Amino acid sequence: MAALSAWFWNERFWLPHNVTWADLADPAPGVEYPKAGHLFTALPLALVIFTVRMLFERFIAAPCARSLLIHPGVRRRAQPNVVLEKVFTSITKNPDFRHLGGLSKQLDWEVRQVQRWFRHRRNQDKPSTHTKFCESMWRFTFYLCIFTYGFQFLWQSPWMWDTKHCWYGYPYQVMTPGLYHYYVMELAFYWSLMFSQFTDIQRKDFLIMFIHHLATVGLISFSYVNNMARVGSLVLCVHDSSDFLLEAAKLANYAKYQHLCDSLFIVFGVAFFITRLVIFPIWVLNSTMFESWAIVGPFPSWWLFNLLLLVLQVLHIYWSYLIARIAMKAMSRGKVGQASPLNHVTPTLKWLQKPPFL
Repeated sequence: MAALSAWFWNERFWLPHNVTWADLADPAPGVEYPKAGHLFTALPLALVIFTVRMLFERFIAAPCARSLLIHPGVRRRAQPNVVLEKVFTSITKNPDFRHLGGLSKQLDWEVRQVQRWFRHRRNQDKPSTHTKFCESMWRFTFYLCIFTYGFQFLWQSPWMWDTKHCWYGYPYQVMTPGLYHYYVMELAFYWSLMFSQFTDIQRKDFLIMFIHHLATVGLISFSYVNNMARVGSLVLCVHDSSDFLLEAAKLANYAKYQHLCDSLFIVFGVAFFITRLVIFPIWVLNSTMFESWAIVGPFPSWWLFNLLLLVLQVLHIYWSYLIARIAMKAMSRGKVGQASPLNHVTPTLKWLQKPPFL
């Protein structure tokens, strides 16, 4: 075990040349450098966030939904049938004509009855508008709060105005309480998203979002251990800046405020394109790839960190394509809300959500 730990924490991988873990172990009184053990705080905090979410959705979001006439509703459940349930869960949720004919003969049902059963069974698993509204309201609230906190914190930080300060004195940069709280809260939130993704509304981009959340957790943890938290905080803020706008547009869509939904989605799209395709590569990637090279110089973990950020940028391009496609569909139909993919686009969405860092 000791040999594995020594291999994983190899100084020549994690730290710049001529820097050792011992150099960072005993800072001056009142000075704190990042330590990997600090990140374990995020795990119990993720459970707290998940609990807060459950309470928020039940006692705040649900009453708001009802006040907007969005009710849970009762879906018609398919009548219990062992044979059809087995086909539905293990073979296909949408049987073709051949399957329908075989099941019709086996059960002595009309084909139309079998089709109706499968339709009811599929609808039974679909989340209601009420459920989707509550989930989006929670995400909107968290994204808005964390973006507000992060922006206020960075406004007072020198590296927001000159990104070279992300690298001056590296890696001997003090971890301030404000930066620590920002990092741990974001990390805990993305841990909670990873856990809850298996119980939340299932989306078509489930795998992409799982990779997104996993990359976000990896990037946040990686940058913290390497004490690249200053540039990491910039990534977090850039990604958080548009996430709450998407959730606001979805809330308006669920409440059937169509004009408001259209306006918010346009604002979100503009903010997403500017922050992910302009500000992120020009401001952040330029600093991590070129300014850091000139001030600190490359080392193994530096290469991996930048590789992960480039993967994140590829995901930005993919999501930008989805958003553009939604906008094109909306314009062709004359209504943003009619573009059904709106309900399936997810932020990043955030540092790697956030994200999201996505």
